Amino acid sequence: MAKVDLSSSEWCDLIFSGKNKAYGAYQLREKSPKRHNIAVILVIVIALVGFSIPTLIKMATPKQKEVMTEVTTLSQLEEPEIKQEEMKRVEPVAPPPPALKSSIKFTAPVIKKDEEVRDEDEIKSQQELTETKVAISIADVKGNDEANGKDIADLKQVVTQAEPEPEKVFDMVEQMPQFPGGQTEMMQFISKNMKYPTIAQENGTQGRVTCQFVVGADGRVRDVNVLRGVDPYLDKEAVRVIMSMPKWIPGKQNGKAVSVKYTIPVVFKLQ
Repeated sequence: MAKVDLSSSEWCDLIFSGKNKAYGAYQLREKSPKRHNIAVILVIVIALVGFSIPTLIKMATPKQKEVMTEVTTLSQLEEPEIKQEEMKRVEPVAPPPPALKSSIKFTAPVIKKDEEVRDEDEIKSQQELTETKVAISIADVKGNDEANGKDIADLKQVVTQAEPEPEKVFDMVEQMPQFPGGQTEMMQFISKNMKYPTIAQENGTQGRVTCQFVVGADGRVRDVNVLRGVDPYLDKEAVRVIMSMPKWIPGKQNGKAVSVKYTIPVVFKLQ
């Protein structure tokens, strides 16, 4: 069989030979290749337009100038100049001295020969003292207010005491503090006075709580801290037991009782 072009008009005439060609099917068949070609061309055109739209938009959009922002690191910045103003020391202003009356220092009488006594050292008579209106006191003072001033003997000297230095707490000393009866008695005291918390028992919590405290120069236990805890309830009970300890034999340094830090473990173990 020869190769036949199904889209040719000869094939269409052969199919509709002896038939009513005025019927619409003949016209559809005859114009079918033309319609197919137009359809293909339209699809290609639409595809080309679709793919070219982004390019057209980019070409139509005006280009924006790129703004470069220079970032300067802190290390490149110049250190600001700091003006150091001279700090003026403020001296405490002492209160003005109180007004005083004139007074003559009382000197105990000493027996001397007449030729050894100076005129100014001679004992004044009562009349001379009354006329001068000068009181006998503990020092020779030239007063500045004879009417309302005070006698220097009436002034009380204010003695200021320096604040006591804080007590030094040693980590190690020549003679470390000791629990009354020794280490064995201390462990027995802890075991006897320790109350295992109920919540810790129900949860099955056990372990070793390491505590540090200070044995003062008077032997009292203070400043209990938990260095390594296990459970808040066990930690709290360990601190309570240590705080309830009796007085220790204090530690000594150079033969003197001093405050010393001490560390002990408190073991909680369920039977």
